[in-house]
Amino acid sequence: MEITVSLPNNLLPDKYGKYASSDDIKNGKPIISFPIKLSDIPADAKTIALTFTDPDSIPVCGFEWIHWTAANIPSSQVELPENFSQTATLPIVQGKNSSASPLLDGPRDVATGYNGPYPPDQTHDYVLKVFALDDNLDLENGFWMNELLHKMDGHIVATAQKTIPSRA
Repeated sequence: MEITVSLPNNLLPDKYGKYASSDDIKNGKPIISFPIKLSDIPADAKTIALTFTDPDSIPVCGFEWIHWTAANIPSSQVELPENFSQTATLPIVQGKNSSASPLLDGPRDVATGYNGPYPPDQTHDYVLKVFALDDNLDLENGFWMNELLHKMDGHIVATAQKTIPSRA
C-alpha cells in the first residue's frame, strides 16, 4: 500500500497548516485537511483507517500531538479530497485530536477531526499512518486514538506511513 501527498518544496502546502487563510483557521487551528491518494490497497481490505500525529511535539508539549484520526473509510475510496475531514459522512467516523485534552486550556470546538499542523518552534515532521483493515470498526465519532488502536488489533491487513514536514 502506498500513500501520496503533494509536498511542493518537500513541505505540506501552507493552506493546510499554520499559514492557512484566516477563513480556514478556527480558534488558532487549521481545519482544512490535505488531499491524500492511496494505491495498492490489498484486495481483502474492507476499510481504511488513518492517524496523523506530530512526534516532534514531544519536547514542546510533552506528548505526541494527535492531529487527526479517522476510520471506516471504504477501501474503494482511494482519494481523500481536500477538506475530507469536514465533508466525510457515516460510515466514516473521526476521532478526537489533542485539542480535546482536558489538560489543555482553551476552546474545544476543534476537538474532533482534522486539526492541522502549527509547529511553534521549527519545521516538524508529521507522521501519516494508513491502515487497510478487513472489517468496519465499532467506533463512533469522537473516539480516542487508543480506542482506534485497540479496535484495529487483529484486523490490519496492510499499513503504510508517510512523513510530512510542515514549516514553523
